[in-house]
This record gives sequence, C-alpha cells and structure tokens, in this order.
Amino acid sequence: MSTAASQRTTQKTSWLPMVCLFLAQVLMSFNVAALPISLGGMVEDFGVPPTVASSTIVVYGLSVAALVMTGAKLGQRIGWVLIFRVVVVLFAGSALLMIFAPTVEWAIAGQATAGAAAAIIVPSLVALIAENYRGAQQATAIGALGSARAISGVSAFLIGGTLGTLVGWRPIFYVVLAFAVAVFLLSFTLRSDRGNASIKIDLVAALLIGAGIVMLTLGFNNLNGWGAVAATEAAPFSVFGLSPAPVLIVLGIVCGQFFFLWTRRRMADGRVPLIDLSVVDSPRERAAVYAMFIVVALEACVNFSIPLYIQIVQGRTPFDTSLAMMPFNLTVFITATLVVRFYKRYPPRTIGVFGFILTTVALIWLSIVVNNNWETFPTILGLFVFGVGQGALVTLVFNVLVTAAPAALAGDVGSLRGTTQNLAGAVGTAVAGALLVSLLGLGVGRAVMEHPELPPSLVAQVNMDNINFVSNDELRSVLEDTDATPDQVEAAVTLNEEARLGTLRLGLLILAGVSALAILPASRLPRYRPDEIPDPAPVAAAE
Repeated sequence: MSTAASQRTTQKTSWLPMVCLFLAQVLMSFNVAALPISLGGMVEDFGVPPTVASSTIVVYGLSVAALVMTGAKLGQRIGWVLIFRVVVVLFAGSALLMIFAPTVEWAIAGQATAGAAAAIIVPSLVALIAENYRGAQQATAIGALGSARAISGVSAFLIGGTLGTLVGWRPIFYVVLAFAVAVFLLSFTLRSDRGNASIKIDLVAALLIGAGIVMLTLGFNNLNGWGAVAATEAAPFSVFGLSPAPVLIVLGIVCGQFFFLWTRRRMADGRVPLIDLSVVDSPRERAAVYAMFIVVALEACVNFSIPLYIQIVQGRTPFDTSLAMMPFNLTVFITATLVVRFYKRYPPRTIGVFGFILTTVALIWLSIVVNNNWETFPTILGLFVFGVGQGALVTLVFNVLVTAAPAALAGDVGSLRGTTQNLAGAVGTAVAGALLVSLLGLGVGRAVMEHPELPPSLVAQVNMDNINFVSNDELRSVLEDTDATPDQVEAAVTLNEEARLGTLRLGLLILAGVSALAILPASRLPRYRPDEIPDPAPVAAAE
C-alpha cells in the first residue's frame, strides 16, 4: 500500500458530512415508517380500503427498486453531491404532495416521487461514505446507516403516532419536509465531485431491470384482487382465463434473467454495465443478498400486518400503534448500533445464523401468544426478540457487501442494496396483504359455518364472503342497515375479532417458516473476522 493510501486510510475526517448522510437515511426511513401509521387516517380520509391505501407503501418501494441502478449511474455521471441536492429537493416536493393530497391517487403519486428521489439517494449514501471516509471511520459510518434506519422507525412511530392521534396523518409529513430541508442545507458540507461525463448508461439493462421489478411488484401486489390462479372479476384482463398477477410475476423473473445475461455479455465485451456484477461474484456475497431480501421482507410484513390489525380491526389510535410497535423498533435501533461490537468476536456466518434463529423463534412465539392486548409481557417479549434478530441482520448483511467490494464499486453496492431492500419491502408488504386477506376469507367462511345464529340471508346482506379488514364499529354500522337482531350483531362482531386474530396468528406462523428457510443462505455468509477483511482503500487511492 502506498504512503498516500495509508495516510488516506488512517486520516481522521470531520463527522459533519456524516451527519448529513445520517439524516438523509433518516429522511427516507422516516417516510417509509410513517406510511403504516398513516394507513388508518388515509382509509378514513380518502374512503378507500386499507389494501388500496397500502399501495402508497408498495409504489414507493417499487420506484426505488426499479430506478436505483439507473440512479447510481446518473450519480457517477453527473456527480454525487450535485445530484444528491437535486433529489433531496424532489423528496421535499413529495412530502408536499402527501400533505395536500385531495385523493389517494395524489398520495400514491407523492410516494412514487419520493421513491424516484430515493433511487438516487440510496446509492449516493454509500458512494459519499466511500469518498469521505476510510478505515475504521468508514466501518462506523456504514453501521450508522443501519442505526439511522432503525431510529427512524422509533421516531416515526412516536412522533407519527402522537400527531396521527392528536392532529391527523398529514402533519406527519411536515416532519419529512423538515428533514429534507435540513439535509439540503447540510449537503454543502459534503466533499464536492465533478462526476464523469464519459460514463454511459446502459438503457437496455435499465429497461429490463425496471420492467422486471415493476411486473414482479404489480404481480405480487395484486395476487389477492386479481386472483392467485384464475382471473377474478376485478382483474383488468385475463390470459386464457388465468389471472394476470402470476403471469406478471413470471414475466418479471424472465426480464430479470435477461438483465443478468445482457449485463454479463456487456462486461465480457469490456463495456460499462448498469451494475458491476463482480459485487456478487462469490457465493458468500450472493448469500448476503438473499439474506438481505428475506430479512427486509420479513420486517415489511410485520410492519404492515400489526399496524393494520391494531388500527383497522381494533379501531385503536396511531399512538396506540406506536406503543405496540415500540419494543420492536427500539430494539432494532439499539441492536443495529451495538452489533458492530460483536464483529471482533464472531464471524458474519455465526451472527447471521443466530439472527435468523432469533427471528424464527420470535415469530413462532408471537403466533402463539398474540391477542387483542398488545401490552402483555409475552407479546412485548416476542417483539423484542424479533427486533434483536432483525437489527443484527440488517446491519450485518450490508456490512458484508460493502467490505467485500472495492471502494470504486461503492455506488454499485449502494444500488444493489437499494434494489434488494426496496423490492423486498414492496414484495413483503404486497404478499402480507394478499396472504392476510386470503387467509381471512378462509377464516370468515369457516367461522360463518360455525355460527348458526348467523343465517345465510344475513350473510348475503353484508357480503361477508368478500369482506376486507374492517373495524368492529364499521361492521356494527353495516349491520344497522340489515334485519340483524342485537344478538346477531354481537355474534358477527365476535366472528370479526376471532377470524382476524386467527388470520394474524397464522400469518405470523407462515412468516416463521420463511425465516427458518433463510438460515440456509445465512450459513453461507463469510467466516472471516474483521482483521481478515482486505482493505479496499488502495483501489480507490489508485484511481
């Protein structure tokens, strides 16, 4: 290693630029964490089902995942600092759309805009860390991104829950706007770069990966509405009687395969790819990507399912939701911050396997003990254990990818992280919604058969075969317009509570099975310890 590279590796740099990058991660994560809290308010404000309101969550993740690789190349071409400032202003505009949205379509457009901005912010965070920090400072900065993501969940549930209860869901996005303004002002502390105008963007690869991710997300998001196999009446079209949802999923996978084939051929010809696939060359790096996808998808499922149940079914306030989710979010924050200390004692493989064991045990436990009272010790314990596993895994797999790649490929690692995390978040939310509604339909059908006091004529009046997640109060209001007796109303409300709680428990058990399967890729994570990791700084210094 040259003397200049050594000095660059050991020299201490001001942490002020990291404050800007930390708050940028908080900005994105706070926005995402605020959406589940806002579900109840949007459902009431816009008069739409919760599955429609949750499209704001899905479209954000879809936009980021579809555009992040292209965003990484734009950052390299234009210059990370300049484009960073532009998209932070765009993010502020998305917050204004949420604040003044007259319909749910405007709110969805706001999150699509936020996702497009985040598609460039995500890779820029990794690239700017690699440019501004080296050595131990770089490792600390990478860990800070994980803790920023976690603390955003805590603050969003606290601040958002309070505002949502006392004022409404819209003021939550004033906080997002304030974060965007602060990040823009602090961006002037970042080291400037001029970009490289000679970098060409592979438009074919951009179209392939963008189309693939859009089709995958739309397919998963509409499995319930359009049909998992046969097309329903709600499907916009059918393919020989088949639902377009699974067809889109298959086509999305095909586009993804063509993307990899095209990119490998482009790299073999010596041309610049949309993403350098050398960042996932080894089985260990691919294992880190698989583990990242699963752990983020699990988090998205939990963050969607529990607030949905608390706000929509139980009819409790956003503040109640924040209190119920606090053990999980607070634990994720603390664990993501402290897990770095264990890297000196245990290799990534050990931490990864142990993390997925914790999430599996926690989900099984929650599926057994969860009930209508979220403040019980067994429930809090389950969320605490799940948070420990989640916090450790999110930081760990990101660290594995960053430390395995040279600093010159930091933007590619950032785009891979963004694509994986946001596709996982969108798919996790969509699958959770489809899974819960499907299980709910089965549960309601069985419960109706077990309640002879609910005659078929009454069931037909409330259309319980096609019922979505509704609160007990809303169900009582619907039954007032029927010939149901008071006893029948109470029986229907009891069915409402039992069917939805049973659905949530079964859903958590299925997630536990997915978590258990993730132990396999975690067992393929690297065995090295921090002092064995090659320093990628010389690559950057040689540029």
